[in-house]
Amino acid sequence: YGGSYGGFITLMVLFTAPDTFKSGAALLSVTDWAHYNHGYTSRILNEPQFDEESYEKSSPIYFAENFRPDQYLLMLHGMVDTNVHFSDVVRLAQRLIELGKTNWEMAVYPIEGHGFVDPASWTDEYRRIFELFERTLREPGCTGDGALCSIRLGEE
Repeated sequence: YGGSYGGFITLMVLFTAPDTFKSGAALLSVTDWAHYNHGYTSRILNEPQFDEESYEKSSPIYFAENFRPDQYLLMLHGMVDTNVHFSDVVRLAQRLIELGKTNWEMAVYPIEGHGFVDPASWTDEYRRIFELFERTLREPGCTGDGALCSIRLGEE
């Protein structure tokens, strides 16, 4: 899992290297660089209207079709994020809907920006991440009650 750029990396690896991870949690993540901070992005990728290919090759939204049915994604985002705008993750959610992907979920935090401040939001966010990984990664038969268990990546 990761937040901000880490959320972007989480999405990219799930969508471009699907054999690497079974599940991921993307927090406050950039999904399309063309909709991010122009001053920051244009220094790296040029202008979107002049270098569309660079933006498409580096934005998770353009690889969402590779998200497999045996993978799981949790997206978490604050609605008043002034760094990575909420509309960015909404666009990816719409794309996943259009592609018929069902193995993803999104949690929305109406009072949070790019850095969460409310303790209830933090608690909810990390509870959801923990539950995702417990549900998707815990070895069958492992109860988590102190017994030695292993987490297997990329396997059912």
